[in-house]
Amino acid sequence: MPFANLKVPADTLTPESKKKLIDAVTDAYADVYGERARATTLVLLEEVPDGGWGLGGGILTAEMLGRS
Repeated sequence: MPFANLKVPADTLTPESKKKLIDAVTDAYADVYGERARATTLVLLEEVPDGGWGLGGGILTAEMLGRS
């Protein structure tokens, strides 16, 4: 079963954009593995709260990412 675990900043995607992202990832797996993979492809979107990201040992915030 193909599995994709995508972590995104919290509150940055609408329900419609989540669906679009899930569809695109599912399509990508089906393109690589064939249509037989579509029915078993699992895409998990995890929303990471502000301050829940780290890069190089530092905490990234919405302000630092230009989202505030």
